[in-house]
Amino acid sequence: MIDLYYVPLPLIFLCGVALIWGVSEIGWRLGRRGDGHSTNIGTLESATVGLLALIIGFTFAMALSRFEARRDAVVQEANAIGTTALRARLLPEPHRAESLKLLREYVKVRIDAFQSGHSFADLKTAVERSNAVQEALWKQARAVGEQDKALVPTGLFIQSLNQMIDTQGVRLAALRNRIPSIVLVMLYVLAAAAGGFVGYASAIDSRLTRLPVLIMGLLISLVLYLIIDLDRPNNGFITNNQQAMLDVAESIKGFAD
Repeated sequence: MIDLYYVPLPLIFLCGVALIWGVSEIGWRLGRRGDGHSTNIGTLESATVGLLALIIGFTFAMALSRFEARRDAVVQEANAIGTTALRARLLPEPHRAESLKLLREYVKVRIDAFQSGHSFADLKTAVERSNAVQEALWKQARAVGEQDKALVPTGLFIQSLNQMIDTQGVRLAALRNRIPSIVLVMLYVLAAAAGGFVGYASAIDSRLTRLPVLIMGLLISLVLYLIIDLDRPNNGFITNNQQAMLDVAESIKGFAD
């Protein structure tokens, strides 16, 4: 099955609207061709619309919880990097200057990856560069530790560095934890079915017009668009705020080498 995560949002929205409107039009035409009497269509219409509303609610909750987890992961990582930078200032030279230089590069990699418009978890080069910087920082910590194993600042630096490395794993896991595409596809299928039943029910009642059906299809498509947008942290209208990382980058820049 195609991964909807890599399909442009405007294309998903337009295809969703076309699908729901198209099926509702088919339902309308079938209703016009019928005898104007149906004892079951009202029940099917209510059941389908109710089920659609229920699943949309659950899916929206899934997207929102994932969005909040990604936002919290950014703050946790920024705090871990800031703590590591503060403790790096306690290291003896030349490890102090080299560690701060590496931390500045580390933050820059994270910010540049976000500004590229793609999820950090999908940028293999950025992840590999982050891992390389982590390894270089670990070598600095090991070199200082070998000079004096009883040095308290070194132990504090190693502790915060280990936490910083762990937060990268947490953030990557949060970025990769997306709503399965099969759930989104089923939402659109159910929305189309609901549009078809509503269109059919509207056709068999001469007092009703197609306009409410079209409005309903547009509103459902907008809600589904919002759900998918929430599930994409680096593009779309709703993105994770990177201000915490920007603040850390600015504070580290002010540390004298």
